[in-house]
Amino acid sequence: MTVNRLDQPRELRRTIRPHYDPEAFGRLSERIARFLGTARFLVYMTVFIAVWVLWNAVAPRHLTFDPYPFIFLTLILSLQASYAAPLILLAQNRQADRDRVQSEQDRMTTERNQAEVEYLTREIAGLRIALGELATRDYIRGELERLVEDLRDTGADRGGTGSQ
Repeated sequence: MTVNRLDQPRELRRTIRPHYDPEAFGRLSERIARFLGTARFLVYMTVFIAVWVLWNAVAPRHLTFDPYPFIFLTLILSLQASYAAPLILLAQNRQADRDRVQSEQDRMTTERNQAEVEYLTREIAGLRIALGELATRDYIRGELERLVEDLRDTGADRGGTGSQ
């Protein structure tokens, strides 16, 4: 009897199940699902079925392999559909996972952008408050013009009183 030690890794078990890479299988299923959704696939299937039906309907009896109700053709199409549906669902699930990750990244980017906009808004408001306390060029120009007018008025008053 072997003792299970917790300080050592477990021995690898040999299994009968075949090993497969889920990511590679997912990529393959997406490629197949993408192909199943094309016009090329529809044309290929239409040509295949037409040739099948024509061959088994028109060819001499000893050369046909699937007579009129075309049971074998029905079996093939049923098998194709039974494999296509899960492959399409797997491809959709993988796309949903990618969309979920993209959505999360978009949400994080939006939050970051929102925080930056709020920061910049606060900075602009602070600058406006600071500028409100500073004298602007127009304000200084107006004050200087008023002082010049006052000096002219004062000088005119002095000049007028000194000449009398």
